[in-house]
Amino acid sequence: MIRAAGVAEVTDADFEAEVIGAELPVLVEFTADWCPPCRQMGPVLSALAAEEGERLKVVQLDVDTSPDTTLAYRVLSMPTFMVFKGGEPVKAMVGARPKRRLLEELADVL
Repeated sequence: MIRAAGVAEVTDADFEAEVIGAELPVLVEFTADWCPPCRQMGPVLSALAAEEGERLKVVQLDVDTSPDTTLAYRVLSMPTFMVFKGGEPVKAMVGARPKRRLLEELADVL
C-alpha cells in the first residue's frame, strides 16, 4: 500500500486497538493501491496529520488486505473517509477532496 507520510496503517488485526480504543477522534481513510484518487489524498492526509495531530489521529486502512473491517463498515467506494469518536463511526465521506474542504467537513467532530 502507498502510505501517506506520517500516517499510520491499520489492519483488521489492530483496528480495534488503534481506532475503536483511541482517545482522540480518528479519521480512517479506506484506501487501495489501485485507486488513483486515493493516491491523490496522500499529501492531504500527511498535511492533516501534521497540522491536527494533537486533536485528530489519521490512519489508512488497505481494503484489499483488511476485508473484514471494510465489510463491517459497508465501505463500497475508495477513498472513503470515516471519523470514529468514542469507538463509534460518527461521519463518513466518499471521494477525494482538497484539504480545505476536508477540514471544513471535520470541523464539527474536532
